[in-house]
Amino acid sequence: MGRLSERDVVGIIEHFEELPEPRSSVNRRHLLIDIIVISVCGVIAGADGPAAIERWAKLQFEWLKKHLKLPHGIPAHDTIGRVLESLKPAAFQQCFAAWMESLGEREPSDECEPAENQAKLIAIDGKTLRRSHDRRKQLGPLHLVSAWASDRGITLGQIATAEKSNEITAIPELLDQLDVAGAIVTIDAAGCQKNIACKIINGKGDYVLALKGNQGTLYAAAQDYLIDHMEDDFARISVSRLETNEKGHGRTEQRTYYQVTVPAELKGRREWAGLKTIGVVIRHCKINGHETTEVRYYISSLRRNIKQFARAVRQHWSIENTLHWSLDMTFREDESRVRGRNVADNLAWLRRIALTLLKQHTGKESLVMKRRMAGWSIDFLMQVLTGKAG
Repeated sequence: MGRLSERDVVGIIEHFEELPEPRSSVNRRHLLIDIIVISVCGVIAGADGPAAIERWAKLQFEWLKKHLKLPHGIPAHDTIGRVLESLKPAAFQQCFAAWMESLGEREPSDECEPAENQAKLIAIDGKTLRRSHDRRKQLGPLHLVSAWASDRGITLGQIATAEKSNEITAIPELLDQLDVAGAIVTIDAAGCQKNIACKIINGKGDYVLALKGNQGTLYAAAQDYLIDHMEDDFARISVSRLETNEKGHGRTEQRTYYQVTVPAELKGRREWAGLKTIGVVIRHCKINGHETTEVRYYISSLRRNIKQFARAVRQHWSIENTLHWSLDMTFREDESRVRGRNVADNLAWLRRIALTLLKQHTGKESLVMKRRMAGWSIDFLMQVLTGKAG
């Protein structure tokens, strides 16, 4: 029953040996690593909080005691909650990141096939846990800014903020945790800031940043320049362009991408580190006879390469369509009512790690079905946890 070997357990534990013990030594009855392993397994198997983690662990006690020390049996949900509240999220994430790196040789599932000989993509975006507000303490919903390897389906890190407006300060903190060398970092308009562009360039990465009215001067200059040249179909300058068409489920979608080298006279150009190109994406969508058109502008440190630009823009949407959507549909994250800030932050990280592991599993089942199977079968849970097929 369950193929988790002693070697697998040791491998997991090794990555948490340096995690600082957040509890006093007085009346400490349960090992930190036992609580961590139980929490990881419980969340993968369907648990949504400390109480559910405890219930799952009690049902699996006979199996767990074969692999963990459990000197005083299964920890109570209050104990699990206190540990998750006291753990520093940054340290917790670093240990998980090291563990994920050790699993990096897994074969990816069909859902996330990395492109060969192309720069890795890192998408950064925010998500609000809508029901995590704490009116008693006058705290609004917790907002999380996440980094997502969009071409590999792997969670790289997250920073919790009190409000969505704090994304501007959270993104540089998150970038400090990441290795962006050789990567293309994509961020929506909230992250289109000079200091963020500079930090990415200093980290030897590249950026594609959505450009909107929050950068009024640059936005107006880029928009005017592109519209001026679109009127004569770019007869006066060199342009790279690409058109894509998609159909399915009563929907047709056409995207036209344009990318041009930033002109020397563009207002505000020198204030942006590494800025080389500006681009525009025109998206025309028709659903059941209803048509919409959307125009988005971008700035980038990349040289003109329309396929690369289109790939970065397209893949950025995966953090919304894959990560955030999956967290809500598979883990019901938007319904979480956990109030403690650190507990909510660390549980959110556990969900992202669980999602990463489920996506890396090579089975053809949906994420929802894989999670159910992990709850039904210890054997399948261990396949997800260790990457070892049955």
